[in-house]
Amino acid sequence: MSGRDIQDLLERLSNLLRMEVRTFGLEYGLQPIQIEALTYLTRCNRYSDTPQAVTEYLGLTKGTVSQTLKVLEQKGFVKKEQDSHDKRVTHLSPTPQGRKLIVQSLPTKSLDSALATTSSLQVGKLEENLRVLLRDMQQINDRKTFAACHTCRFNEQHKNGYICGLTQEALSKREVQLICREHAYAS
Repeated sequence: MSGRDIQDLLERLSNLLRMEVRTFGLEYGLQPIQIEALTYLTRCNRYSDTPQAVTEYLGLTKGTVSQTLKVLEQKGFVKKEQDSHDKRVTHLSPTPQGRKLIVQSLPTKSLDSALATTSSLQVGKLEENLRVLLRDMQQINDRKTFAACHTCRFNEQHKNGYICGLTQEALSKREVQLICREHAYAS
């Protein structure tokens, strides 16, 4: 299979998923980009819940993300909070209503149905291959990886829990499962 064939398949799958998310979002007056931003905010850690991080993650302009976040806040799906140490920094967090919306929307019903007809071994291999492909493309394009702390070279496990080797701050078991904008794969 050629790179073009794989790109065609990935584009078609992405389009199908986006159409389903668009249909779901319309029930709540949301566009796919707003669902993507809210999804990210439900999965990121405390170092990655800023408007700048959302901009980097989505690869969009500051203005587009600003408008996206404004809509999410107006509809009650996201709340803003000033950083307690640095008043210039704003943290974003999904409201319970926002979290509930993402739980309802993802994974899409068609993806869940399609995966249910596939063996767990094949699904595991697919997930592994997609992770490797994503990591390699991020490195080739010199993009931040935005992955879970537990896969990061800075993550340190100690007998009392986890420490971020970059910030020297303690991390909970839950936090090491979340997306971090400072993530770096071990070499």
